[in-house]
Parts: sequence; structure tokens; C-alpha cells
Amino acid sequence: MAKFVQQSPANRRKLDGGKYWDAPLVGFASGDDPLFKRYKKIIGRFHFTPREIFDLTFRKSKSPLSVISWILPASEDIRKSNRRETEYPSLLWAHARDFGEQFNVKLRDHIVSLLKKRGYKAVAPMNSSHFRRLKSPKVGHASNWSERHVAYACGLGAFGLSDGLITAKGKAMRVGSVVTDLPLKPSERVYPHHRANCLYFFNKTCKACAARCPAGAITSKGHDKDKCSEYPRAGVVQEKKDEYGVEITGCGLCQTKVPCEFEIPKLIQKQYLHKRDKFGGEKVMMEGSRKRRTR
Repeated sequence: MAKFVQQSPANRRKLDGGKYWDAPLVGFASGDDPLFKRYKKIIGRFHFTPREIFDLTFRKSKSPLSVISWILPASEDIRKSNRRETEYPSLLWAHARDFGEQFNVKLRDHIVSLLKKRGYKAVAPMNSSHFRRLKSPKVGHASNWSERHVAYACGLGAFGLSDGLITAKGKAMRVGSVVTDLPLKPSERVYPHHRANCLYFFNKTCKACAARCPAGAITSKGHDKDKCSEYPRAGVVQEKKDEYGVEITGCGLCQTKVPCEFEIPKLIQKQYLHKRDKFGGEKVMMEGSRKRRTR
């Protein structure tokens, strides 16, 4: 995967030849991890478990399943360009959202192809004909396969006030995943609870993402998905599509010029990594699960 990210021409920007994405972070989960069934209550009954999407794609199987998830961190120059913006995404950011995600689609297909060549079945749910975007009375805009929630299950991050996934490389990133019958050892979920990487939930000192949001979609109450999704479709942002030469502009202002842009805030790292070293990761994880309902 890292080689494909490094060498693929699809990860090179049309504007200047620079990279959309830096080296990926990769995590794994068991396809039968109970968390996937809990997502049906948290997100909606429509959300696939890994076994459901696998069985829809192939014949039903009792083989153990694995989930492979990855994070594609935005390159530094893309992040810097978006920091300067206050109303609309930068040109580089919009190109990463459109053409960079097209690369992510290719990466999903590449991983599926590699697994098939080695004799394993695999499906990238978001590339599948079964993938659907929908609106749920419970959570608003949603889909039947949430890449962010899958990444959380694979131990790659925890959620912030804006609902962005804050990873070891921050939340300025894209996510992808594949379900396969290749047996893989699940990654440890080192984050003590589902909000563990957000300064607002840590000590209430930060609402930088809210201040950055031009749509007013982020408050201390959380993330208004309707306001957030409508903003890139609104008048002037719509005009940016023509100016930038893209089909999707995205926004991403809440993902840049914030303490969690390219890392987990250092204060938080010190806090729970210290506990982990002192007491052991499994105990910290259990304590976090008792204190907070896992997202």
C-alpha cells in the first residue's frame, strides 16, 4: 500500500506534480468485532457489518473476516494553503478533495486486486454497487458504510467535536477500507474512549474547529451535518467548482489551522500515553469504555 501511495501517478497533483497524500497509516479489525454491530444502534440499522457487505458480494461464508483501514494524511503544502482561507477551501484543498479522492478509489481497487491475486476474496464497500448515501432521522446525513467509524474500529483514531477523526497524523486526511477473508491480527485500540483525541472533550479549552467553520455548523453541542453539507453546495462555493476545475470542492476549514490538524494534541498524547505506560493499554481501554459510550 505504501509503495502504491508513493509511486502512483494518480497521487500526483495536476497543478504542480506534488503529492496529494503522504504515507498512509494502516489498521486492522476482526470482521466480527462487536463494535460493528453496535454501529447499527449508533448510526442506524442500515449500516453494514463487514460480514453483511461481504455476503452481499460473495456467497455466504463462515470464514473469519478482517477489515483493513487506512488514513491518507494530506500533504503539508495542501494543509498550509487551506490554513490561509477563512471562507472557502483553497485550490489545492479542493483538488485533493476531488482528484485526491479519485486516487483513494483507485487505492481501494488496488488492495482488492492484490488480495484476489493471492487467492483471497475482498471488497471495498465504498466502491461497491451496494454502497448508499442516505439521510437518517437519527444522525442526519449518513451512509451504509462509514469509513471514519471503520477506521475507529481499526484503532486509527478518535472523534473530535466536529465529528472528524483525529488520528496520529491529525484529521486533515481521507479514509479508505477493504473487507477480506485474509486472516489478520486486529490492531490494538489504544485510545481510551471515542472522544479521546479532542481537546474540547479533554479539558474544554478548544473550539478552534467551530471558529473555523464558515457555516456555523460546529458548536459546543456538536456537529450539524445539514449545515455542513449544505455549505459546499451554496452559491459562491458552487462557483468555485468552475474556477478550480473540480466537481467537488469540499471545505475542510475545520481540519486545518487547528491543534489536531496534523497530530493528536501533545497535551492529550502525554495524558493517556502516560496512563497506558503506567497501567497497561487494556486497562485504560476498559476504563474509557465504562465512562463513555463508544461512538
